[in-house]
Amino acid sequence: QVQLVESGGGLVQTAGSLRFSCAASGCTFTDSAWGWFRQGPGKGREFVAAVSWSGGSTYYADSVKGRFTISRDNAKNTVYLQMNSLKPEDTAVYYCAAATYGIVFSGSFYLENSYDVWGQGTQVTVSS
Repeated sequence: QVQLVESGGGLVQTAGSLRFSCAASGCTFTDSAWGWFRQGPGKGREFVAAVSWSGGSTYYADSVKGRFTISRDNAKNTVYLQMNSLKPEDTAVYYCAAATYGIVFSGSFYLENSYDVWGQGTQVTVSS
């Protein structure tokens, strides 16, 4: 069974940092693109960050650019999201996702329907 398991969420104060991990099992994801999405209270799910299968290309939402960093370790079948300078508006449930068929066009990294395997979500709450 293909599964993504996230860890690292929690409660943090404004300007604090958190690091998410998302580990894959049941399949080798070395050829997959990875992404992180989030859904804030009363909002739809939105793109946060993505990384290509090689790790050579990364993509970020404007709202997190310069504060969040996505990376991957193919040997561990794991993707990470380092979040610094957190703000209350970063409060959301965060989801990791894998595009196991790969992503060809750069614009597609930002789209939910490019990803076919999703984690269960993990809550981040940033207190002011």
